Amino acid sequence: MRFTFFKNTLIIILLAGIASCFSCGSGNKDKNAAKTDSIISSTQDEVVIHDTVKLAKFDKSNTESIVVGANRLSEYAPILKGKKIGIVANQTSRISTDGREQHLVDYLLKSKFEVTKVFAPEHGFRGTADAGEKVNDKIDAQTGLPIISIYGKFMKPTPAQLADIDIMIFDIQDVGARFYTYISSLHYVMEACAEANIPLLILDRPNPNGHYIDGPILELEYKSFVGMHPVPVVHGMTVGEYARMINGEGWLEKGVQCELKIITVENYNHQSPYSLPVKPSPNLPNDVAINLYPSLCFFEGTIVSAGRGTNDQFQVFGAPSLPLEFFPYQFTPEPNEGAKHPKFKGEQCNGLDLRNHPRLDRMNLEWLIEAYVGFGRKSEFFNPFFTKLAGTERLQWQIENRYTYYEIRKEWIRPLAAYDSMRQKYLLYD
Repeated sequence: MRFTFFKNTLIIILLAGIASCFSCGSGNKDKNAAKTDSIISSTQDEVVIHDTVKLAKFDKSNTESIVVGANRLSEYAPILKGKKIGIVANQTSRISTDGREQHLVDYLLKSKFEVTKVFAPEHGFRGTADAGEKVNDKIDAQTGLPIISIYGKFMKPTPAQLADIDIMIFDIQDVGARFYTYISSLHYVMEACAEANIPLLILDRPNPNGHYIDGPILELEYKSFVGMHPVPVVHGMTVGEYARMINGEGWLEKGVQCELKIITVENYNHQSPYSLPVKPSPNLPNDVAINLYPSLCFFEGTIVSAGRGTNDQFQVFGAPSLPLEFFPYQFTPEPNEGAKHPKFKGEQCNGLDLRNHPRLDRMNLEWLIEAYVGFGRKSEFFNPFFTKLAGTERLQWQIENRYTYYEIRKEWIRPLAAYDSMRQKYLLYD
């Protein structure tokens, strides 16, 4: 992991240095500074392409050798014995026993563990709610357990909800992006458990985007539920590692510490390709979408569709007003699972098809920049959500002022290196 990050960093430094020979003010952080376009030669472009695009296919055999925390029963079953259990879970909380897959909650109940209630994050316990749609409390028809929403009236479990719990389990598949809200729910669960003196058992799972770190670091003045901590867009940590960092950096309210027990993943390191057996949310249907998500999610803060309302969410993007000459792929969003009211419902969009794009090991900003340049009404391109996703106002300003992809990345080098140094303290995997 260190090698990949610093190799990328060296290339960016070299490219940014060359670019500065052709441009004025590329490193100037004053928003009012004059700006001219930079020139990057095709030779330099080729070096970056070779470094950033790898592994078009996932190695399924490697995925099969990985043992997720939930499957390491002998490690955590003794911890749960005789305890009243609360669990943060959704459709990804799966376990393989006796050659078959089942939900972890179902397994615990059948094994006579005392599960008292389930806490549901964004998208709900069964994972079918739209992005941003409030999740309501209810009784689960299948198990009869109360489902307590932590993506509705409350984002944080209340003391009353924790009163009959001895231990909390967190078993959610994350995808490694700061704005994917499961790690925000993790923060509030940790905080509630710390305040109630309840230990938190994390059944760790691989991060499918854990092979790199990238993007702007969130500035705390832009803190929101889609970005709570000063980390880059792609943070490069599993949920277990991220929980250790939340504790270690004192990010919980009043610096409280959550008692953590983490069941690690066997046969996994941060370079391991991992194909998710269950889609982590309605609009991330496959490995390609998950890999492209950190790059394409920025379109959620613009007028451009990221493919919601199609079967190719986060694998295509487009808008009716993008010029067909440069954006030749066409799609028409319609309501579907996870997108009841998609952007441009029933309208034909012009865009790009990225379904066969090779696996990325850094974010791609060029699609966003190209869409901005191609969109005619520049003042309508961004909406206020973009700043929450970026965690800073500067990225929008840079794009509006025609900064190149390389000039933007140049400013990320030192903050990413500082973050990576801090991150190393909390890693559980190479």
